[in-house]
Amino acid sequence: MGGSFFNPTGTVTPVKRIPLTIAISDYDHFRDFRSGDVQATGIDPLWLTLDLHEIFARFAAGREWHVSEMSFAKFTALATSANSDVIALPVFASRVFRLSSFYVNTSKGIRDAADLKGKRVGLPEWAQTAAVYSRGWLEHEAKVPLNSIEWVQAGIETAGRTEKVDLALPKGLVLRREPAKTLNDMLVSGEVDAVMTASAPSSVEKGNPAVRRLFADYRQREADYFARTNIYPIMHVIAMRKDILGEHPWLARNLCLAFEESKNRSLDRLREAGVSRYPVPWMSHYIGELEEKFGRDIFPFGIEANRPTLNAFLQYCHEQGIAKRLAKPEEIFPPGIEPSVAV
Repeated sequence: MGGSFFNPTGTVTPVKRIPLTIAISDYDHFRDFRSGDVQATGIDPLWLTLDLHEIFARFAAGREWHVSEMSFAKFTALATSANSDVIALPVFASRVFRLSSFYVNTSKGIRDAADLKGKRVGLPEWAQTAAVYSRGWLEHEAKVPLNSIEWVQAGIETAGRTEKVDLALPKGLVLRREPAKTLNDMLVSGEVDAVMTASAPSSVEKGNPAVRRLFADYRQREADYFARTNIYPIMHVIAMRKDILGEHPWLARNLCLAFEESKNRSLDRLREAGVSRYPVPWMSHYIGELEEKFGRDIFPFGIEANRPTLNAFLQYCHEQGIAKRLAKPEEIFPPGIEPSVAV
């Protein structure tokens, strides 16, 4: 796609737009950019909407597209490696509080986080972003040392899930892999005492009495945690190949502006009173309540608005052997990008 402008001689000169392949999942806050209602100046995007795990795996392994949604943990592992070839935009595809992600076998007597000491806890990947935040909370807030737990890695419902990035686990930490088993089956049988996972095991969804959430009141706990720490967990970032940014440094700012405008339009749709754009009752009232807690922008992009979250996550990744070094937020984003996403 291109445009044109008239030069002083009266002839038409084509304006070339830089083609970019962009792989992301389907989000309402990116809808207007993907549809073309919002455009990034000078950029001709080719959108690829794929399964999340496929997006992460293919970009991590082969950098198959220019711009990609990426697990924040996996991105951090790549970005802190020597001679890293990726960088992130301060644009966040997914954010989810994670005290809802603890599930326990009901026969194990686990009633609070402290009861996880000495237990076997399963997770789908050590470098799963949700697990990084959950372990960070466990160690820093609940004061449960990670090396006091025996960790078990396996697929949630399907056996054979593996790590996607190299790890350098802390000394004294035990992580056992079970490639032929699933977390759901091990949780039901009691082979593991608890699991930490972004999506609920099927046994929980089916109401199996052998399993339950550790925190029935997770929403209140998460709200209290945010009010005290200002940490709103970022799950997925928008990563970018450094080679294309090196050729065209202006791409980062123009992409950020387009993503920001697209997100703002999505929030405006949520706020609209009297218009049912989503099949959810009292949506605009609920959004108003959230704005009282989070501020006018309930899903902020940028560095400064997210510094407590970014600092905590980068610290957790380093402590947990995922990041190759302790990075500062400014090191993983393009320099000078912050003003482009100011609200």
